[in-house]
Amino acid sequence: MIGAKHRRFDALVGALTDDLFRYACWLSGDRQLAEDLVQETLLRAWRFLDSLKDPEAVKAWLITTLRREHARLYQRRQFDYVDHDLFTIADPNPSDPEAGTEQHRLRQRIHALPADYREPLALQVILGCSVREIAVAMELSENVVMTRLFRARRKLMDGLEKHHPGRTMERVR
Repeated sequence: MIGAKHRRFDALVGALTDDLFRYACWLSGDRQLAEDLVQETLLRAWRFLDSLKDPEAVKAWLITTLRREHARLYQRRQFDYVDHDLFTIADPNPSDPEAGTEQHRLRQRIHALPADYREPLALQVILGCSVREIAVAMELSENVVMTRLFRARRKLMDGLEKHHPGRTMERVR
């Protein structure tokens, strides 16, 4: 028999797991790592479910938890550093059919943005988060989030217009 905590957890978190996975994939760039991040996030959410005061803030709460899990991963991990000049860095997916598409180039430009601009834009575009949810998740004011979103879009537009002169670019949302 399912208890009250199980029902509450499913009601609050169940519908957001796909969004969490998409965001974890974006953050980590690795499907298996994203699965692990989501699993750890859900375990923490289960453990601390009773500390969630506002059920309306569950999305921001989960995103914050996921971001912290991602950061913890790199705090614990020991990296082997290699002088990259010793090796030729090859394209990991040379036969990727998407490599030449505009969508691929846009993704590359988004990833090239500074983290302060890239992350709020990803939260808005990938997860459909509101400015308020992004502000809570990133522990910033709503004004700062709006400024960063504006600047991120502007940088994308400038970069796209620079690579496609004379072409009218559709607004990035």
